[in-house]
Amino acid sequence: MKITVNGSEYEVDVPDDVPLLWVLREELGMTGTKFGCGKAVCGACTVHIDGKARRSCSFPVGDVGDRAVTTIEGLGEDGALHAVQQAWLQGNVPQCGYCQSGQIMQAVTLLRARPDPTDDEIDAAMSASLCRCGTYPRIRAAIKEAARTLAEETNVQDDS
Repeated sequence: MKITVNGSEYEVDVPDDVPLLWVLREELGMTGTKFGCGKAVCGACTVHIDGKARRSCSFPVGDVGDRAVTTIEGLGEDGALHAVQQAWLQGNVPQCGYCQSGQIMQAVTLLRARPDPTDDEIDAAMSASLCRCGTYPRIRAAIKEAARTLAEETNVQDDS
């Protein structure tokens, strides 16, 4: 079957019911997406499918079809980090770092839906993405910083 990941088309020879996570990691070598629980509960495996956050550990590759998959490796554009990735670095968010790619992917989905989220909206959107190190205050701060950066970018584009 053919799947599009990070803007490139790939042909993979796997059964339709293989989780997308394993295709990304084992077949395509994209190891930024992590295995956490295998039950779509922790969020470590979050990717975007047509721009929406999905848990790749329980999403069969056969269900991808012609939809676009984006992983943490494909989030930025033209070699630049996405504003959320940059905010994560500036805010020194990761401790162990294991969950962070899933956290970032979830945060990007939140900011697409809510460009200026409240603390409660951030907490609600991020509640299904677990961080065993407890970096939630830094995650919230980074999301707020990314929201400011994205708003500034939008204002600059609107002024052009």
